Amino acid sequence: MQARILRVLLPAALIACNGAPAQTSDDLTSNTLATVQQTAQLTAGETLLINIVREVTPAVVGIRTSSGSGSGVIITADGLIITNAHVVGRGGNVRVSLATGEEVDGRVLGIAQTVDIAVLDIEGDDLPHAVLGDSDALQVGQSAIAIGNPVGFERTVTTGVLSAMNRSLGFGYEELIQTDAAINPGNSGGPLLDSSGRVIGINTAAVREVPGTGPLAGLGFAIPINLAREIASQLATEGVVRRALLGIQHREIDPGIAEQFGLPVNRGAIVLYVAPNSPAQRAGLRQGDIITHIDDEELDDASDLRRILRQRRPGDVITVRGVRPQGEFDAQVELGEAVG
Repeated sequence: MQARILRVLLPAALIACNGAPAQTSDDLTSNTLATVQQTAQLTAGETLLINIVREVTPAVVGIRTSSGSGSGVIITADGLIITNAHVVGRGGNVRVSLATGEEVDGRVLGIAQTVDIAVLDIEGDDLPHAVLGDSDALQVGQSAIAIGNPVGFERTVTTGVLSAMNRSLGFGYEELIQTDAAINPGNSGGPLLDSSGRVIGINTAAVREVPGTGPLAGLGFAIPINLAREIASQLATEGVVRRALLGIQHREIDPGIAEQFGLPVNRGAIVLYVAPNSPAQRAGLRQGDIITHIDDEELDDASDLRRILRQRRPGDVITVRGVRPQGEFDAQVELGEAVG
């Protein structure tokens, strides 16, 4: 039928531009079909995405509890799963659906409500599992791939870019990755991947509407995998999370921001808020301080501060150095403890 249609549309008495004899309608049909096939070939980017999805999707699971459902990702061959605390709820009976269609019991090892991370365990010794990346090395604009089970549609894939880093939604949702890859109800707890198929975040929330602005799209958020990995490790071994607490909210400084606001340095982290009665306040840190060093390590951006604090423990004493309107400062801070 396709060949018959092409014969009708293409006249048989065509003369080539170079004066060569006209091609027959059968020749034209063959050449046109070949062109269509070439056009339909996958691009290198599409092939890469398909391979990533095929490799990682078997490690993505569905999680169902008495309080709701969501997603998770297997991170070890023996069945350790990271998901969101709000997916697991208060624990209880947890069922985990695998990519094979099998449904098994999940054992809750720990829940950290304040950072919305939970760790589960399922039986197995050779399970498909995802590779974890490095969220401290992420850059705005790079590709992002989300996999999860939105509203029951299992292992749905969406793509986008990293829209911003170090976003805060309040209520414990800090240091978040922002992405325009679609995050919908049921995606929570599933992986956010980079273009190498490594897990760079755990999808956790989306902003659908802000009063007075109407519906919104493209505002999805994920917990950075370096934070999630540290929390998961403690939950798996101790059942609770104890993190070093400085007690500030901050954002990074880059040369553009420094020039715009006439700041004295162009790298580091600027303090946006100091929590009352926090270690930072007791040590004399103030809103507007620019932190340039922790101990002897220079901060290139705010991710360095987060990384350093993750490496410290409650009770550790650190030296915070930086600048403020009155000049340079340094402060000795005994880190507090954040539990949960």
